[in-house]
Amino acid sequence: MSAAQSLAERQAAFMAQVLYEEAPLPQGWNARHAAGIEVYRGNYRSSLVEALKSTYEKTERWVGEAAFRRAAAHHVITNPPDSWTLDKAGASFDATCAELFRNDPEVAELAWLEWAMFEVFTAADFAPLDAAQFAMQTSEFGEEQWANLRLEFMPAASARMVKHDLRAIWNALGEDELVRVNASLESEQSVLVWREGERSTFMMGSAEEARAFLAAQSGTPYGEICMLLAGENPTEEQAHDAAMRAGALLGRWLNEGMIVSIKA
Repeated sequence: MSAAQSLAERQAAFMAQVLYEEAPLPQGWNARHAAGIEVYRGNYRSSLVEALKSTYEKTERWVGEAAFRRAAAHHVITNPPDSWTLDKAGASFDATCAELFRNDPEVAELAWLEWAMFEVFTAADFAPLDAAQFAMQTSEFGEEQWANLRLEFMPAASARMVKHDLRAIWNALGEDELVRVNASLESEQSVLVWREGERSTFMMGSAEEARAFLAAQSGTPYGEICMLLAGENPTEEQAHDAAMRAGALLGRWLNEGMIVSIKA
């Protein structure tokens, strides 16, 4: 066995001790080593929990400090980070919240929103395409070019369907005294997240907006998005109505500064 392999194995054994309490002690370790790694493991996990607290400040306030700390500790134990930076320790915390707060499903949605806003804040800078630029670039488009139109959005922009009014929850969490609101929605809506200048932001929208946005973000051309909104075997009136709704969504994304470029 080479020295390099031996060192790699020792490093792997040490990391197993840090991440997993049930991992067997490496060869040559005694009770003193076991006690030392227990302290090290505690400090390591505390650092990760503190990283989650800084990323999920609103989620922590919504569920309470004690409940959040238990959830964060569970997350860092079951989802040890594989990145060099503590910033990524909070990835997939919304899934952990969905598991641990089954009776309070808005918690997972709020955690998803905070992570999405964190992600767009650290994304690359791009100047948005404004209405005048869009009008100039599409001024000579024919029917085929409109049908093939593809959009590029702000880096890390994201969307999902939600069952709670996250705007109402967010606003309540911005007050000095937290007054809990009944944020359940009668039907699903969408939430879109992007960066506006130096500020992460989000907006609630119609149920179909998230589907249209995610389709456009994946490269689906505008004509197919219109068909997506129209549904299967639409009538001429339904197809026309879907095209109008798609146009309204396109205008909304453009006016909000979410689009950075187009191609057809």
